[in-house]
This record gives sequence, structure tokens and C-alpha cells, in this order.
Amino acid sequence: MNTRITLLGLAALLAHAGALAHGAEDHPAKARTFDASTVEDTAFGRAGDPAKVVRTIQVAMADSMRFTPADITVRRGETVRIVAANKGQVLHEIVIGTPGELRKHAEMMKKFPGMEHDEAYMAHVKPGRRGEIVWQFTQAGEFAFACLLPGHFEAGMVGKVTVR
Repeated sequence: MNTRITLLGLAALLAHAGALAHGAEDHPAKARTFDASTVEDTAFGRAGDPAKVVRTIQVAMADSMRFTPADITVRRGETVRIVAANKGQVLHEIVIGTPGELRKHAEMMKKFPGMEHDEAYMAHVKPGRRGEIVWQFTQAGEFAFACLLPGHFEAGMVGKVTVR
């Protein structure tokens, strides 16, 4: 009997976690504040200082599981504001990373769709809304951006960032 109660409790907890999912926008987006002392370097750059943005890049997200444009080119060291507009009817997100990291994260999202996290390199965008990422690309190379909501990545919702 105790095992059954424990399993029911665990099921209820997991069901609740799904409501707080990775991209569930039932809660208001928290405004990001830039604090240089907390910025961490990644293989694909770091959170950018909004005061140092040199240009804005507009990216549209659609229910056809595509980004427009799907290719972005930036200069090494450049801080950009990526404004992602969700033109569709379902939630989308834009997450920057290396192709390998994004693949791993997409696989993890399939196993744990209730994951909740909010990093400087991602924006969750409700239908008809806009989200933004301010990012400094510190390394030359080819990186990627993708929608990692289950099924979206697999359907080809992926783009490329070339840093020169």
C-alpha cells in the first residue's frame, strides 16, 4: 500500500512539473538584468552587456518549424541583440549553443519535458510575442540556434551562426 501511495504522489509531482515546463509560459517572463560579475564564458560566447549591443538581428519563428533567417553571421567579439518573433500559434524558443550541446539538450527535453530553466542564451516566446537574447560571440567558428521543445528540433527547427 505504501508503494502505491508513493507512486501516486510521484505521479502527481511529475504532472505538476510538466506545468512548469522548459518553455511553459504560464508564468510571466523575468526581466534579465546584466551583471558582469556573474557572466560565464561558454564555447559559443557569453551573455552580452545590453549597453554594448552593436546591432539587432531579427529572427522569425514559425509553426512550419523553421527560423527566418536560418543563417546568421556575426563578427568575433560582437555583442548583438537577437529579437525572436513567434509568428506561429504554438510556443517556440530560440536557444544558442554548439550543435552537439543542442542535440544533447533536445534529447534531454524528450526525456524530461517538464524541465524548467532560463539561461541568457535562450528565449521562450509565446505565439504572437517577441523574446530577445543579448549575446557576445567571443569565439570564431560555426555554432547553432534551435527550438528544443519536444518535436521541434527533430522537425528541423535549427539555424546556424557563423562567427568570423
